[in-house]
Amino acid sequence: QVQLVESGGGLVQAGGSLRLSCAASGSIFRINVMGWYRQAPGKQRELVAAITNGGRTNYADSVKGRFTISRDNAKNMVYLEMSSLKPEDTAVYYCYIDFTGRTYWGQGTQVTVSS
Repeated sequence: QVQLVESGGGLVQAGGSLRLSCAASGSIFRINVMGWYRQAPGKQRELVAAITNGGRTNYADSVKGRFTISRDNAKNMVYLEMSSLKPEDTAVYYCYIDFTGRTYWGQGTQVTVSS
């Protein structure tokens, strides 16, 4: 059984920084893609950032230059460094992995940016 557990969310003032972490556990190896989505109240879930096993990254235009995604393949972990946070970054952030043709999700962690 695959489990994803996020940590690092919280309340921060605009302009501040947060680091999200996600640990994947279970019978997994050589995870293809790891990444983060977010969902704000009343909005659809959107891709924030993703990183392949080879280190190729993809970012939403709204976070380019402010967020950095990284992963530790040995530990099956993915991170999201968020800086210059804006109130519009407020959302529940979900970690995900693509593994053996399936997508697995974490339970989500709340990020709130106050103005």
